[in-house]
Order: sequence, then C-alpha cells, then structure tokens
Amino acid sequence: MTVLNGLPAHALLVHFLVVLAPLTAVLEVICALWPAGRRGHLLWLTVVLAVLTTVLTPVTTDAGEWLYDLRKAPSPILRAHAELGDTMIYFSVALLIVAVALVALRFVERRAEGRHAAVRVLVAVIAVGVGIASIVQIYRIGDAGAQSVWGNEIAHLEGASGG
Repeated sequence: MTVLNGLPAHALLVHFLVVLAPLTAVLEVICALWPAGRRGHLLWLTVVLAVLTTVLTPVTTDAGEWLYDLRKAPSPILRAHAELGDTMIYFSVALLIVAVALVALRFVERRAEGRHAAVRVLVAVIAVGVGIASIVQIYRIGDAGAQSVWGNEIAHLEGASGG
C-alpha cells in the first residue's frame, strides 16, 4: 500500500496523523484534568483515537520509507524528516499508554471515591507532558517534511516576489 489512487500513501496518511496525534493529546489532557471528561464518552473517544494513532503511525512511516527509498540522493532535510518520523511511534505508544492509564484511573475513581488524589495528579502530569511532547514532535516531523518538499519552491517564490 504505497500508492493510493495514484498518490503516494504517505502524503495521504500523514494528514491523518497530523490531526489525530494532537487531537488525541488534547483530549487526553482534558480527560486528565477534568473528571467529568473521564466519566463520559469523551474518554472512550480518546482511547479509540489513541489506538488509531498508534496503528497509523507505522503504516505512515513505512509508506514514507518507500518514498525515501525512491530518492537517489536524499537531501539533509529529508533525512532529518525520516529520522524524526521514525521516532513518532514512541510518542504514539506513549499516547496509548496515557489513554489506558486514564481508563484505569476512571475505574479506580469509581471504587474509591475521593481518594487517590496523588494518582490523579500523577496521571494528569504525565498526560500533560506526553501531550505537549507529542504535539511538538508531530510539528517537528511535519515541518521537516514540508521543508523537504516545499522548501526550495517557497524560497523560489519569495525570491520572485521580492519577499
């Protein structure tokens, strides 16, 4: 599955991850900081998105590696993009682990109402940290990818317009 409808699969799949990873991260932070978010459907949506993000990450990376291998002499920025892209699985798995921790926290809260404040704080701190790190990493990967594809074109257009 390296080409979909004539387009490189990576170019299509990457857009899912650019939306899913930050959305999952934000929802996890909301669920971690807002107890009502853990008790409702928002938690289960967050878990589904975390699973989807974790599944799509290696599929997208593999499609990107196929594109990378087509290049005879990859540019340094494309190499940087590929190396950063290879790290995304760690962030996706971290998002999945936080989602599972939020589910576990929900069940702990149901059994021991009012107690375990330290656990809630710990899960919230981890969720915020993983969320911020995941958003920053998806930005870094995407920026390097966009620079590798559009960097010369943008520089050419800026030069032509005098900007």
